[in-house]
Amino acid sequence: MKKKVVMGFLGTQLDSGLNASRWEKWRPTVSIAQHEDLIVDRLELMHDLRNKPLAERVRDDVVQLSPGTEVRLVEMNLANPWDFGEVYGALYDWMRAYAFDTEREEYWAHITTGTHVAQICLFLLVEARFIPGVLLQTAPPRGRQAQGIGNYELIDLDLSRYDAINARLAVAQQDAVSFLKSGIATRNPRFNALIEEIERIAVQSKAPILLTGPTGAGKSMLARRIFELKKARHQISGNFVDVNCATLHGDGAASSLFGHKKGAFTGAATDRPGLLRTADKGLLFLDEIGELGLDEQAMLLKAVEEKRFLPVGADKEVESGFQLIAGTNKDLRAEVVRGRFREDLFARINLWTYTLPGLAQRREDIEPNINHQLELASQDLGRKIRMTTEARATYLRFAQSGEAIWAGNFRDLSASLTRLATLGENGRIGASLVDAEIARLRWQWQTNASGSDSTAASLNELMGSASDTLDYFDRLQLQAVIAVCRNHKSLSDAGRELFNISRTQRSVVNDADRLRKYLLKFDLTWDKLSA
Repeated sequence: MKKKVVMGFLGTQLDSGLNASRWEKWRPTVSIAQHEDLIVDRLELMHDLRNKPLAERVRDDVVQLSPGTEVRLVEMNLANPWDFGEVYGALYDWMRAYAFDTEREEYWAHITTGTHVAQICLFLLVEARFIPGVLLQTAPPRGRQAQGIGNYELIDLDLSRYDAINARLAVAQQDAVSFLKSGIATRNPRFNALIEEIERIAVQSKAPILLTGPTGAGKSMLARRIFELKKARHQISGNFVDVNCATLHGDGAASSLFGHKKGAFTGAATDRPGLLRTADKGLLFLDEIGELGLDEQAMLLKAVEEKRFLPVGADKEVESGFQLIAGTNKDLRAEVVRGRFREDLFARINLWTYTLPGLAQRREDIEPNINHQLELASQDLGRKIRMTTEARATYLRFAQSGEAIWAGNFRDLSASLTRLATLGENGRIGASLVDAEIARLRWQWQTNASGSDSTAASLNELMGSASDTLDYFDRLQLQAVIAVCRNHKSLSDAGRELFNISRTQRSVVNDADRLRKYLLKFDLTWDKLSA
């Protein structure tokens, strides 16, 4: 049985009384210890310094009635106990520092005593899960007699009608969104909207989440951040288990995921719990889930739906209450059509699906990510890393241009800035280092830019013999444009990336029309490129 912990304010009027006559009246806080069917293991009693004698008297009375109850006096001095901002802020700070243990304890927020402002703030903290518990309401005995222990009730309220005073919760939500973005002040509107929705889903739902997008787009980092956010909200208590399914092969795949019994196969010398059981009450991130075999997919489906599965070689099912986040750089819809991915598993994990754009689709976010990477490098190297004004301008101009394809996405950017930070003498990155790094990146991406990633072959297929009449300059430019177009779902999206600088200097912006006219010069259309 879990221990019961009650948190509440001292009632300066209702709990008052220092002489013997105090036992003749109903006192809300003391009444908690008077119920024979209610054993409170700990009482966190918040009070002002001026009311310390009364708080100590109430503590002693509670202990006299219930010797097994530990009463902790929490001094909370508020300049204005009717100020929402001050009261909520003080409670919020105290709750964030509190060592909640939801595995062993259950928490009740006592809302009978204290000012109305304090009661409402406790409401909000319970609703926001900063207090991972329920509300406790005590009431005096009914009838004409003033004596008696009264009654109590546990309340689970829908607080949506209190939205007018939820401004502080909005701040907490923005803090959570910033946390999911690793504190990076991203500027891409679509990405920011995506992260805001993921934050809402992460704290309200236990259903699977599917993160898609190119390699290096940040799927693993975001999954870990979701785990840390849910753990901070006391919604999960287990571990974060990160699995790259591309590393699981053959018979060992099922054993790694679902565990095995001793003697299940040659080499199974002992029982193995498996990664799904390791993630019990926590979060399981299956990256590159499209690489799983069909048999493992079937076993995973049962584990996700029923929270039960059969380890290899076992004759009895085991349980694991994990939450699943899956990641993939494949189009699982196409994999289903090809018979490589189970349709029923895809339907189960496709409830909340989010596509993380690559760095080339978020060029406005490159600058804040540069700042973030330099801060990380400063911590790792133990010295402050700075770019000269000229070096920063040169690097940023190249990084945001169409020439920088960022094939490895954020991994490319992180590696690039790590090299610069390491080579910078006395923490100073100058123009010559940036020039050398840009040359290195051009060399690194040369294969992609030259079209050996099949863009050149695609150009010949699209234009036929007409491609032989192109100047080398036009060929390289057109291949780069085609590569960008094929990274987007619409003409407008591709145009926004290709004309990312000049579009800001126009009074009338029509990226799709500009790109359409450019393609028509070569007798190409969006439909041809899409096909």
